[in-house]
Amino acid sequence: MSGSLIIAGLGPGAAQLITPEVTAALNEATDLIGYAPYVARVTERDGLTRHGSDNREELDRASHALRLAAQGRRVVVVSSGDPGVFAMAAAVFEAVDAGDPSWRELDIQVLPGISAMFAAAARIGAPLGHDFCAINLSDNLKPWDLVERRLRLAAQAGFVIALYNPLSKARPWQLGRALDLLREELPGQVPVIFASAISDAREAIDTVPLAEAIAERADMRTLVMIGSTQTKLIARANGKPFVYTPRSVGAAT
Repeated sequence: MSGSLIIAGLGPGAAQLITPEVTAALNEATDLIGYAPYVARVTERDGLTRHGSDNREELDRASHALRLAAQGRRVVVVSSGDPGVFAMAAAVFEAVDAGDPSWRELDIQVLPGISAMFAAAARIGAPLGHDFCAINLSDNLKPWDLVERRLRLAAQAGFVIALYNPLSKARPWQLGRALDLLREELPGQVPVIFASAISDAREAIDTVPLAEAIAERADMRTLVMIGSTQTKLIARANGKPFVYTPRSVGAAT
């Protein structure tokens, strides 16, 4: 039997936001691999072996998936959101690059999902309507001084900034430091969006000025989006404001 490996995105949370392509792959898989809470999002069924693991075991998880695929299994590695955004697609290809040469000949596909920044942006309006970037605040795989440098440069360049993995029990201080740094580079009225648990029953979205943004509003299920100086709010009497960034900016001077 010829094996295969699919790296699939489960989207931000709601089942209806999983693409039909990913659903079909899950239905055909013999083995499901991923961070245990993401594996738990997939319904159990006969013929499917589930392999949940800890969040910091990406390369071991990727190598396990590749070994199973090499044995002829139909393997699906799952990530939340999009697997190519701070997730398992890069880990799998890193394992391929450093691992058994035969793994390079495996049938490997990446199936996209809806990333948190796109799901959050859709809920609030169009904050990503102009140039934007995504920065992972975790310093598990890169030094913190590099994170700070990228934050400053992105703010100076006028990007809307989506902050992934803003804090955790092991990293409780970094979002606060990032917000302080951004206040040094941006006006206090720039909107900050805290979007938590997008698309599930605990969803909560708040928009506050940068001057009033506090790290305690976020957790690991929160996507924090920092507007640019061009980002605007449209007030509404009976609901949360719309937030958008115009598609054009004034001519450079």
